[in-house]
Amino acid sequence: MLRLALGCLLVVPLLAPAQELKPIELPKPQTEGGKPLMQVLNERKSARQFSTQKLPPQVLSNLLWAAFGVNRPDGRRTAPSASNMQEIDIYVALPEGLYLYDAKGHRLVPVVAEDLRAATGSQPFVGQAPLNLVYVADYARMGSRPDDAKVFYSAADTGFISQNVYLYCASEGLATVVRATVDRQKLAAQMKLRPEQRIVLAQTVGYPAK
Repeated sequence: MLRLALGCLLVVPLLAPAQELKPIELPKPQTEGGKPLMQVLNERKSARQFSTQKLPPQVLSNLLWAAFGVNRPDGRRTAPSASNMQEIDIYVALPEGLYLYDAKGHRLVPVVAEDLRAATGSQPFVGQAPLNLVYVADYARMGSRPDDAKVFYSAADTGFISQNVYLYCASEGLATVVRATVDRQKLAAQMKLRPEQRIVLAQTVGYPAK
């Protein structure tokens, strides 16, 4: 029995590192180039068929910066937010695990070492696409506003961010669709969200299916 217990102690440390996620330092975003705005607006569309091909680090970096990155020295962002509350967090569901986008540090912070892509929606393509974004409102940042105001402002602010993603994807030849069909209660538990955090929408991104 003692020998078995010692064996378990030796095995656990070997397994632990494989279950741990490390922060991902994103490349500096490329903030120049892309298609003209009017062309991007003309090409913007929703897609529901995706390749399983992973997004390169530079594309992921550019995408997240376009979505809600810091674009001014005062910390303001590429999308507006009511009273500059910046209450929306972007969670990034990748095959290797779930991360939180840290806009100030422009990096991904580990959250859960589990592939939660399929849990971010109900459609079959959700679990196959390389990336799903989950937009989470943190009501704790919204002060003493009534709940209906928090719902309204966080929904509007999520709309701005998701449209930025649409425009970036149209510019770069990526496919995307924003989704409301999410089992929010179940997903919130899997994401280890606090009670004052609320899932608003999810958005799938990837290369178009060939």
